[in-house]
Amino acid sequence: MDTDLLPRQGLVLCAVSGGADSVYLLCRLRELGYPVAAAHFNHGLRGAEADRDEAFVREMCREMEIPFYAEKGDTAAYARERSLGLEEAGRKLRYDFLERTADRTGAACIATAHTADDNAETLLLRLARGTGLRGLGGIPPRRGRIVRPMLDVAREQVEAYLAERGIGYVQDSTNFSDGFARNRVRHAAVPALRSVNPAFVRAAGQTAALAREDEAFLEGLAKSFLAEHADGMSVDAAALAAAPWPVASRAVRRMAGRELGPGHVKAALRAAREGGAADLPGLRVAGSGGRLWFGAADAPPLPERPVPVPGTVALPEAGLVLRAEKFIDPTRVVHNSYNIFFFQCENIYGNITVAGRRPGDEIRPAGRGCGKKVRRLLQEMGVPPWRRDSVPVLRDEAGVLAVYGAAADQRTVVRNRSGEIIRIEISPAETG
Repeated sequence: MDTDLLPRQGLVLCAVSGGADSVYLLCRLRELGYPVAAAHFNHGLRGAEADRDEAFVREMCREMEIPFYAEKGDTAAYARERSLGLEEAGRKLRYDFLERTADRTGAACIATAHTADDNAETLLLRLARGTGLRGLGGIPPRRGRIVRPMLDVAREQVEAYLAERGIGYVQDSTNFSDGFARNRVRHAAVPALRSVNPAFVRAAGQTAALAREDEAFLEGLAKSFLAEHADGMSVDAAALAAAPWPVASRAVRRMAGRELGPGHVKAALRAAREGGAADLPGLRVAGSGGRLWFGAADAPPLPERPVPVPGTVALPEAGLVLRAEKFIDPTRVVHNSYNIFFFQCENIYGNITVAGRRPGDEIRPAGRGCGKKVRRLLQEMGVPPWRRDSVPVLRDEAGVLAVYGAAADQRTVVRNRSGEIIRIEISPAETG
C-alpha cells in the first residue's frame, strides 16, 4: 500500500462499502496506526441487500470503535432528473457525500479502496471505448483530497489478508452480473490477458503510470502555451492553429473547462484557422479579432459582485477568478497589464465591485489621452457580441476603473508608491 499518499497527521476518512477491498483498507489503515473514520453511502438500488451492507459496516465499526458516518440516497431518481446513467449518478452522489463528511469531520484526506485490478479494468474499458493518454493513465492516485493508496495492491492480496485473519466482508450481488461492462471485462478480458501474461495487472499499472507521466508533461506544455497566448476568455488564434496537436488539443480543453471529444477539438481549431464559430457541448467558440473566443452559449451576464480587499471572487460566468490584495512596498514592481491592475487607494471612491458592462460605461484608458465607450472598446478588441456581457469591468462609486483584457482608467495610475496600493488580478479558473 502506498503510504506516501496518506497524511503524516490528521484523520483519514475511509470510504467503506463493506466489500473485501474497502474492509481491507480500513483494517490496514488502523493496523498502521492512522486515525480513521468510516463513511458508507447507501445508493438505495439493491433494497434489503444494500441495507444489509450498511448494517454490516456499522456493526464492524462499532466493534472496532471506529467513528461511522452513513447516508442513503435515491440514485435512480437523481439519474432520471439529470439524465445520467446509474453508475455516473451513483458516483456523483457518493463523492458528494464523502466530501461533505470530510468537511464535517475535518479529515485530512478521503481514502478509497481502488485496487490494481480496478485500475487494469478501468484502463481496458477506456481503451475499448477509445481514449488518449489521460484515459490510459487509469485511476489517478490522487485527486484533490481523495487518495487511492491501494492501486499497487492486487485483489488476490486483499483476499489472502482477510482470509488469514478471519475478517468478514459482504458481497455485492451485482458484481456477478455480466450486464455491466466492467464485470464482462473482469470475468472475460482480464483472465484472457492473464493467460498471456500472469502479471498482466501489474503490467497494466506500470503502463498507466507511464501514461500519467507523459500526460502531465504535455499538460504542462499546454499550460505554458496558454500562459503566453491566452487570457481566461480567448487565445491567440494563429498561435493555437500553429501549435502541435498534443499541445493545441489540451489547450482547447483547458480553455473550454470540460471534456471534449476529438471532433469537438477539431471544430474549435478550424474556427481558429478559418474564423467563424463552432457550437460545442454547452459551449460556443468563435474566431474574431485574431483570437479564438470561448464562452457558454447561454451564459447569463456577469452579475455585480463586491470585491473584498484582500479577498477572492469567483466569476463562473466568465470562467475566471479575481484575487485582490493591499500593500505598501515602494520597491514592488507596479505595472498595469490586461489582467493585473494596480490602484492607488487614495484615488478609489467607496467600494470596488466587478460586473459586466453597463449601458453608457466609459473609460479613459491610461496613456491614450481620450475617453472611450466600453462598448466600443470591446468591439475594437474583437470580442464577439455573445461574449461581451461576461467581460469583467471593475468599478468604484466614481465609475469604471478597468476593463479586463483591455485597459485601466487614467485615474488609477500609481504615482505615489509609498502609499497604499490595491492589486487586483483576474485569471482563468483552474479546470484541472
